[in-house]
Formats: sequence, structure tokens, C-alpha cells
Amino acid sequence: MSSSANEARKGAIRDNVQRPSREVPYPHKDGKPIYTSEFFGENVFGLAQIAKALPKPAYAQFMQQMRGGRSLDKGTADAIAHAVRIWAMDKGATHFTHWFQPQTGTTAEKHDAFLTLKSTHGATGIEVTAIDAFSGSQLLQAEPDASSFPSGGMRSTFEARGYTVWDTTSPMFVQHGPHKTCVLYIPSIFISYNGDALDEKTVLLRSTEQVAKAALKVLALLEPVPQGAHPITSYVYTTLGIEQEYFLVDRSLYVLRPDLKITGRTLIGALPAKHQQMEDHYFGHIPSRVLATMSESELELYKLGVPIKTRHNEVAPQQFELAPIFEETSLAVDHNLLTMDVLFKTAHRNNLKVLFHEKPFKGVNGSGKHCNWSISTGSGENLLDPTIKPETNYRFLLFLLATLDAVQRHGSLLRASIASASNEHRLGAQEAPPVILSCFLGEHLTEVLNAIEENRPVKNFSKTEIQTIKLGGTALDVKVASLPDIARDLTDRNRTSPFAFTGNKFEFRAVGSKQSPSFPMTVLNAAVASSLLDIAEALRKAAGEKPYPSDADKLKVIRQYIVSTKNIRFEGDGYSDEWRQEAARRGLPNIDNCPDAFDQLLSPDHERMLCKLGVFTPSELQSRHFIMMERYSKDLLLEANTMRTLLAQQILPAAYEYRAALAGSAAQMKSLGIEGCPELKTLRDTTPLVEGLQEWIGKLDEAVENVHHHSQDPSKEARASVKYLLPAMHGAREVADELEEIIADKYFPLPKMSELLWF
Repeated sequence: MSSSANEARKGAIRDNVQRPSREVPYPHKDGKPIYTSEFFGENVFGLAQIAKALPKPAYAQFMQQMRGGRSLDKGTADAIAHAVRIWAMDKGATHFTHWFQPQTGTTAEKHDAFLTLKSTHGATGIEVTAIDAFSGSQLLQAEPDASSFPSGGMRSTFEARGYTVWDTTSPMFVQHGPHKTCVLYIPSIFISYNGDALDEKTVLLRSTEQVAKAALKVLALLEPVPQGAHPITSYVYTTLGIEQEYFLVDRSLYVLRPDLKITGRTLIGALPAKHQQMEDHYFGHIPSRVLATMSESELELYKLGVPIKTRHNEVAPQQFELAPIFEETSLAVDHNLLTMDVLFKTAHRNNLKVLFHEKPFKGVNGSGKHCNWSISTGSGENLLDPTIKPETNYRFLLFLLATLDAVQRHGSLLRASIASASNEHRLGAQEAPPVILSCFLGEHLTEVLNAIEENRPVKNFSKTEIQTIKLGGTALDVKVASLPDIARDLTDRNRTSPFAFTGNKFEFRAVGSKQSPSFPMTVLNAAVASSLLDIAEALRKAAGEKPYPSDADKLKVIRQYIVSTKNIRFEGDGYSDEWRQEAARRGLPNIDNCPDAFDQLLSPDHERMLCKLGVFTPSELQSRHFIMMERYSKDLLLEANTMRTLLAQQILPAAYEYRAALAGSAAQMKSLGIEGCPELKTLRDTTPLVEGLQEWIGKLDEAVENVHHHSQDPSKEARASVKYLLPAMHGAREVADELEEIIADKYFPLPKMSELLWF
């Protein structure tokens, strides 16, 4: 067995070296390359296309509907459906699909053909004609089987009806398929027959509405207008820029790793001699096959209207990142999920496999999805921009403090939003933010808040001999005559902070690379909305009988929130033991396992906030709690059973074969009268490891059985998984990894980390 598996492994390595690169032509016109901006969004049916398809009054009505001002009438829906069908079919589309985000961590789609049959009664009987059709009702709504998706008990198997509904705020698009055909994708929400949210997008859209309403209430108090006049700011939205990290491995090696295929991570595998300790992979030369995959992905994404901006090597070998330009939050989430899908497909075409798991390889950095969040007005003003003098920018300070207050009051809920079986391997592992939620502001902004609290001038951070104050930061003199001055931001970056202010936005670094950003952003939006409403009430109270608060009133509220948010602000090393001790003194929660994190959804304070805002209903929260607990247990059981099979059917047989070879060689040496046989020493060294691995397989079986005892209660099952499965898998892996380093390479059946991480 081991020899044939090893041959497959060696063959995959040879194929990896000999495989030619895939060539994908860059778009040209008249023999010249086309600028990216010229084909950007060519596969998107957005507002510009809708405006062309509709009469002006109908388009105005559609825009009102999109902003929540009215419902979409049948005539307008039919006109849009007809226009988008013609547009899509001209590009080769044969099918359409409502594209939605069930609570599975990924997207879902069901393809329906434009083709339909029309029957007419003629002289010769019934005549059937094939036609292409797409109605407004088909555009607006579809009906998938709601019982086949996670619902947390809200839908029984016999209660199958659910609805997908077109999200008009996210543009439709086409994706190419086989045989030069296309599919029209319609971004949608997914609700039950009773209107309960069964997806990630519905609650995200609710939260964006609530944070916008709350922000407008604060701005209305900060921006005086004559009585009866329209407010200065009438539209506010949150923005999001998502940095997506991922690994790429050779697909021929990937298929030989059952653990990678089934669970997304290597359940066993010794760390190679060289991994990331040389610190030479980050921002290093991008391997040719990887660059080809990145470039092909970007070409597709540009056509889909996804504004990819940055690509680079990450810290670990074969780890990479791409990041887009900031967009409205819901659209940014859609584009992130679309990016993951395109990366998956293009990697496959380039004989690579993309790994989005947060920790596919033990011992090297895992992957995150850094969510850079801010809030802007309709005129493009960033409400989290500190400007030149943040100490006098009361609007900035109030929105900054609202965000800090949100994290302080609902940090454990944010912790729940990023909890998963896969992300737990990464969080707090000296490579990613710790599980204790805190906020980093940087020396300058911390000084600003301290000075306001203490009613004193702000300390000057500039050094006149080498620096001059410039808009947005400080100019640094690098003392090289041939180089220009460089701009220094108001804040440094703290990579150990899970929620850091980085110039004009907050970076939520704890989100996992595999998960949808929808739920973390839903929680963040809702928490900030709640804090903004409290700040608006505090401003009104401080103003008293005055129509608008004075500067003194604003400063009073600002000082109040500076004091109340002190505990959540931390400028030091989030990895240190000292911070854990300090966080405990501050009363900050340190939730170190998923089940405890999931329980935060049902904490009275968090539940009250989410339900009061209308982001969730109580039944939707109960459902999500059920789904998260159940998913956690399923993930760990899948890993435990996969590991058990891998150890029993591949690693132990390889060890037996190697031991047999050692024993045969030792016997042969002895028959020849050769003294001091080194094979016997190696044989003796492997004996306790093989016996130990056999014992751990038995412990894995016991652990799985213990978890199954609680299968009727997802909460108890999840806690049993923590208690029994995690220690058993950890112990079994330690022994298996030690065996891997002893067994001769020719007997080892699986591709090793040294082969997966370097090609």
C-alpha cells in the first residue's frame, strides 16, 4: 500500500515541476491592450444599464424603491427583466439564478433556463413553440427548498417553502460557464415562508439601514440648518474594504491529502526545516503559476465590477493576499464572496487549489479576512477622518467614540461573530489578534483623548528639525537627498490588536478568511447604531432647551464617552500574558472557546440591542445560535473521523511496513554476524510511537462516541466536542508528526508540508 501511495506522491511532484503554465490573453482592441477601466464592469448590469432600459419616470420610481421609499411595481419589474434578459443572452447566457447567502458560510444558486414552451391551439391541434422569456416576477422572487438549508429549527423538513428576493442594491452580473455560455446572477436575500431571515444578507441589510438612521440623528444635531430647511446630510452608509488571505497548493498533491480535501486543513504533518522563519516570503517575488492565477482572477473580477487593487505574498510560504478598493458594505461582502468563487475556479484551471481555511498548516501563519470599516456621507465625507486637528473635530470624535463604545459594550458579541472551529486555530496564536476584544488608536489619538479628558492642550508630536506638519499626518525626512519626504500617518499599526484604528477607518482583523464577512459586519453595524442613538440622546440632553448642542455641550458628551471607553483602549502587545492579566483587571471578557462565544448571542444585553433595532427577531437569534453550535460539532466530528481513518489506514500501515523492513534488515545483518545493528535502535524507537498511535486511535473512537451521546442537544454536543475531541486530536497529531520524522520517506504515503508549501 505505502509503496503505491508513495509513487503517486512522487508522480504528483514530478507533474508539478513539468506542468506548463496556462496562457490567458489580456483584452486587446485593434492590436493594442485595452485599459482596465475600459472593460471594468462589462459583465455587470447596473444602474447605468437600468437607466437606459427604463423611461425616466420609471427609473425614478426604481431609485425610490432602492432607497426604501416605495415598492417595485409590476410594469417596472417586467421592463427591467426584459432588458437584463436581452443583455445577458447577447453575452451567451442561457440560464439565470438567484444568488444568495444561506447560513452555510458560502453562497447558493439554482440555475433556471430562459427557455420555455408556448402552446397555441391551431387548425392542426396544439402547436408548441420554444421561446426565451424572463418575467418581472421571476426577477423579483424565486422559491428554493427552505428545509434543505440550515434554519435552526425554524423550518421543519415538511415545511419546505422559502423565498429568495432580488436585492436591488447589488447589481446583477453574468459569469461565464462551459461551451462559451453564461449564467445571469441575481443577488438575493433568502427568507422563510413566514418572513424570517434564513441567510446572512437580510440581517446585514437591516443593520446598514439602522446605522445610517442613527448616524443621521447625530449629524442632524451637529449640523444646524434654518427651521424648515432640509438637513445638510441626508444619506449615510458604511464602507468596507476586505483583505482576503489564502493559500495556493498544487492540485495533484492536494488530491493525495484526504484531510485537506475533506476538512480544508492538514490534520497531521510535521513542520519542515524551512517554513517562514527566514521572513523572506512576505512581499517577495510572486511565483509564476501563482501570478498567472492572480492575473486571470483579476481579469474576471474587473469585468464583474470588483475593484481589486492589491496583490502580494503573505508571511507563510504559499500564502497570498488580495484586497479591493473600499465599497458600500453590502456590495463589498457580495464582491468578497464573488472573489472567493473566482479564485476557486481560476486556481482549478491553473492546476492549483485555493485554501481559504484559517489554519491549513500547523506551525505557520494562518489566514484572515481583515475588514476595514468606516462610515461616510452621501457626499463622500469620511466620518472617521480625523483631519488635521482631531481635537477640534467634534464630529469625528463622536463617531470615533461611538465605535469604541460599541466594542466596549458588545465586544463579546463581536467575539461570537468571528468564532468558528477553523478560526479558533488562528486567533491568539502569536500571528493573529487575540480573542480579547480591544481597540488600538495610536499614540497621537490617545493623546488627543487624554488631553480632552484632562482639559489641557494636546502635546505636539512634530519635531521641527526633521518634520513639518502636513495634511493627514506628518512629513518624515529620511535624510537621503535624492528621496522625497514621506508622509507619516497619525497612527502606527498594531497587528496584535483585533480592532485597530488605522488612519481613517477601523480594521477588524479577527475575522476568519473562510467565513462570510456578513455576520461580523452585521454585529458591528448594529452595535455602532446603538451607541450612536445613545450619543444622540446624550447630545439632546446636554443641549437642554437649545435647538442644537453648543461646543461646550458636545465636549461634555465627548468627555463622558472618553472616560467610559477607557477600558477597551489598549496600545500594547495583545499577545502578551501581561495583557491577559490587565484585561481581566479591566473586566474585559476572555472567551477562549466557541460554545461560550456562541452563547453571547443570547445574552440579555446583546439580544435586547439586536432585537430593539430590528436587526434580528428573538426567534432568528435562537435559530442562529442553534446553527452555530450544530455546525461547530459537525466540523470537529468531521475532523476527528477523518483523522482516525487517516491514521488507521495510511500512517499506521506505513509504520508497519517500515518496521518490517527494519526487522528484515536487522535479521539479515545478524545472520551475517554483523555486530551492533543500528536498524534495531530505530526499530526500538518506533515501537512506543506505534503503540501510542494505536492508543490514540482508540481515544479518538471514545471521544467521538462521547460526543454522539449529546447529539440531541447542539449546545451540549458542542461543549462535549471541546472537552473530548480537541484533546484527542491534539494528542494523536503529536505522535503522528513524530512518526513522520522517523519513517523513511519512501514509505510515507502522504505529501509532506515541505512539498505542499514549496513548488
